[in-house]
Amino acid sequence: MSDHPAETVPAIPASEYDAVLYDLDGVLTDTASLHAQAWKQMFDEFLRRYAADHDIPFEPFEIATDYRSYVDGKPRYEGVSAFLESRRIVLPEGSIDDPPEADTTYGLGNRKNEVVQKLIQEGVDVYETSLRLVRILLDAGVRAAVVSSSRNARPVLDTVGIADLFEVVVDGVTAAEDDIPGKPEPDMFLAAAERLGVEPARTVVVEDAIAGVEAGHGGEFGLVIGVNREDDHGENAVALRNHGADIVVDDLGELLQPAENPTGSEAGGSAATA
Repeated sequence: MSDHPAETVPAIPASEYDAVLYDLDGVLTDTASLHAQAWKQMFDEFLRRYAADHDIPFEPFEIATDYRSYVDGKPRYEGVSAFLESRRIVLPEGSIDDPPEADTTYGLGNRKNEVVQKLIQEGVDVYETSLRLVRILLDAGVRAAVVSSSRNARPVLDTVGIADLFEVVVDGVTAAEDDIPGKPEPDMFLAAAERLGVEPARTVVVEDAIAGVEAGHGGEFGLVIGVNREDDHGENAVALRNHGADIVVDDLGELLQPAENPTGSEAGGSAATA
């Protein structure tokens, strides 16, 4: 028997969709904030040294602008390259085995990973409404996968005890091993759909990053849901819509409605369609 008999998800009817592909950080777990902290700590340490060495003013890494524009949702080393390019900083690419102390693209990426792993070990929170949505849809026969640019996705899923909810995980490790282009290209989502054996047109993508909604839109998925965790007077919600989200919500709980009063067409709360 279902543990959730009193709720439905009218925005994602099981008759129209076979699966949902969920981003991890910022959608299922509150790890996006940890990643943002780790990026800022790593880049600020590097930028201070770089500014001193080149006799230029120190300009810190800004989470509200730099994180969102250049690294959020992208594979780690691509995020490093994009941000450095935005500051017109040229470093050697190096190799994936570079130590965290190396001032190379890979070295900085490895330093960021070292920082975020320490933060993850201190504890990870989950979004309970997101997990309720996942379980209700599973009860209805709508399958679930995680698609994350993070190379830490599987450890996080194991840490918070929800790995068993997802048939497929396509993450940064998978992308590197199988040479799958990262977001904003749609390939990671398409790979997850293929591994589930479902058609993109009957599959939902749930993302909180602009790069992620771009990927869902580019892959011609049946529905792209943007999750706006930002308290920025709606600017990020507008950006999510403009980059491909069909629906934008502040929390996935807004997609749930009492079974005795379904609308059949729109989610409740403040959910908005583009």
